[in-house]
Amino acid sequence: MTSTGSDTVFGNARVVLADRVIERGWVAFADGRIAEIGEGMAPAGSIDAQGDLLLPGLIELHTDHLEAHYVPRPKVFWNPVSAVVSYDGQLATCGITTVLDSLRVWREDGAEDVDGRAGVLAAAITAARESNILRADHFLHLRCEVPMPDVVEEARELIDRPDIRLMSLMDHTPGQRQFRDEVKLRDYYRGKGAGMTDAELDVLFKRRFDYQKAYAAKNMREIVALAHQYRIPLASHDDTTEENVTDAIRDRVSVAEFPTTMEAARGLHQAGIDILMGAPNVVRGGSHSGNIAAIDLAREGLLDILSSDYVPSSLLTGALQLSKQVPAIDLAAAVCTVTKTPAEAVGLNDRGEIAVGKRADLIRVHVARDIPVVRSFWREGSRVA
Repeated sequence: MTSTGSDTVFGNARVVLADRVIERGWVAFADGRIAEIGEGMAPAGSIDAQGDLLLPGLIELHTDHLEAHYVPRPKVFWNPVSAVVSYDGQLATCGITTVLDSLRVWREDGAEDVDGRAGVLAAAITAARESNILRADHFLHLRCEVPMPDVVEEARELIDRPDIRLMSLMDHTPGQRQFRDEVKLRDYYRGKGAGMTDAELDVLFKRRFDYQKAYAAKNMREIVALAHQYRIPLASHDDTTEENVTDAIRDRVSVAEFPTTMEAARGLHQAGIDILMGAPNVVRGGSHSGNIAAIDLAREGLLDILSSDYVPSSLLTGALQLSKQVPAIDLAAAVCTVTKTPAEAVGLNDRGEIAVGKRADLIRVHVARDIPVVRSFWREGSRVA
C-alpha cells in the first residue's frame, strides 16, 4: 500500500523532535525521507496542520493483539490473512507505523486456542506484505515460553526468516514472575472465553510445574544460543528477583519487558538494559496483575520504552500522559519512549525520529478532551491512512 512519495511539506504544526518541540514548525519530505525541518512560516504550498502535533510514526515492540483478530471467539479461527489486514488497519488508526508482531512459539493443549499458531500467522503476515495490502511495516517478535517441551524446535522452524527482530524469554509457571500470586493466574484463566474450572486449572498448573522442572533450564540455554547465533536481540520477561536480573545479564538481553518489582528494575537499569513497560499500565494507573506501576518506574528514571501490549491505542495515549504525570519527562522525551528508543533497541536506526535523512514515517495527531486522534499517517513519505 506504499509507494515513493513526491515532495510534501507539512506546516503550522507542533513538531516533536527527539530533544525538543518546535511549537510552530514545518517538515518537508521527499523520496521517502525527511528532507528539511524549519521553524515559523512554512514554504508556500504546504499542508496546513492547523496546530496539530506532528510526530514520528510509533514503533511497537510487543503486541499480541493480532491473536484477538485471528481467534475472535473461543474455537473460532478467522482467515489469517484477513485477520492480519484487520489488525494492521487498527494499528494505523493508532499511529503505529512499525510493529513487531508478537507470536507465541509454543503449543500447550487445553490452554488457549492460539497456541502453536506462530507459523500460520507468520505466513499470513508474509502473504499480506507481498500483496502490498499493509499500512504499517511489520516485523516479528518470537515469544518463547521456555518450559514448553517443543519451544526450541518451533523456534528453529521460524528462525531463518529475515523479518525476526526480537526474541523474548518467558516463563509463566504459576507462582513466579508476573504471576507470583497464583490466585491472579487463576482469575486470568477463569476470565478467558468460557473460563476454566478449578479442577481444570489444577491439571494445567501441575503440567506447567512438571514442564518447568524438566525442560526450562535446557530450553533457556538453547533459545539464548539460537538468538545469539542469528544476531537477534533478546528480551527478558517479567523479571522479579535479583536472580532474574543476573540471568538477564548473563544471557545478554537488550530489553527487559515488564519487570514486576522496583528491585528488578533498578538492577536492570544499572546493567544498561532498556526497560519496557505496558502503556495500558500508564493509562490505567497501575498493573492489571498487581505488579509495579509504570509511572512509579518513570518517576525513578527507570522507564525507557512503552508497549501497547493488549490495547493498540494505549501507545500514543500513554506517551502523552507520561509527559503530564512525570515532571522530569517532557513531551519530546515521552515520545522517544514510543519511537526513537524502541527503534534503536532492535536495530531499526533508519526511523523513530523527525530528523533529516530518516524515513518519512510520520503521524499528524489532534488532541481533544485529552484523547489523541491520528488524523493522517505517512509511511516512507506516502499517506496510507
